[in-house]
Amino acid sequence: MNEHKISPQIDEQTVQTFQKDGVVVLKGVFKDWVAPLEKGVAELMANPSEYGFARTVVPTDGSAPFFQDYCNWSRIPSFKEFVFHSPAAQIAAQLMQSRTARFFHEHTLVKQPGGSTVTPWHHDQPYYCVEGRQNVSLWIPLDPVEQAISLRCIRGSHLWEDEFSPTRFNGSRLYEHNRFKEIPDIEAHADDYDIVSWAVEPGDAVAFHYRTLHGAAGNASARSRRVFSARWVGDDATFVDRGGVTSPPFPELTLKHGEPLNSPLFPQVWPPQKVA
Repeated sequence: MNEHKISPQIDEQTVQTFQKDGVVVLKGVFKDWVAPLEKGVAELMANPSEYGFARTVVPTDGSAPFFQDYCNWSRIPSFKEFVFHSPAAQIAAQLMQSRTARFFHEHTLVKQPGGSTVTPWHHDQPYYCVEGRQNVSLWIPLDPVEQAISLRCIRGSHLWEDEFSPTRFNGSRLYEHNRFKEIPDIEAHADDYDIVSWAVEPGDAVAFHYRTLHGAAGNASARSRRVFSARWVGDDATFVDRGGVTSPPFPELTLKHGEPLNSPLFPQVWPPQKVA
């Protein structure tokens, strides 16, 4: 008998919606984890990544900065606790329709009140050193987020064959080569796309596929927009050599192109591993 039961918070209709649309909103699934994650974000902002992963974007118009940092789960206790003891891994496995869920990395994103920094349209997979169709990001707000400043996703774009060039916030390309297509001007032709977004509360999650195109407006509200994003991969994840330094870079990795993404850097959390 399988002792590892999938969380009853996620029903089959939700799974099918995620598979079809590449994005789905999950209401209240992490409400018990808001306080620990808030504590972790405060610790992180007081002591950002020592590896240079922290980035603070300061708008030229003098408005509030946008802070982001990633790959800190192993040194921030409440982040580590979330990875291994929240229902996230179970939820990810079910959404991915995968027997296993392996933790890829976390990303903290804080848009301060009044900040004008726009998250440009992009999809994540070209940034990453991973290929595979079984993946999911769980975008978890720690503050109430109005629909106008919430994550926006293009429904069904995870099924497109196109891959678009990954760029940094300053507009420069991540890789020197140009094997990817240029992303279309989505804002100028918004009516041509099935764009969805939701007003969300602390402890909700927007689950989206690594290939789903997404972006977000600046934070025109009077409160912070703190988000903890937990990223997962499933059974079919393999290492991919992008021909340049990926984001995150994972310089310690010694995997070869096409090998399964099996490494202590990416622990399998679901099903839980037995300790000898």
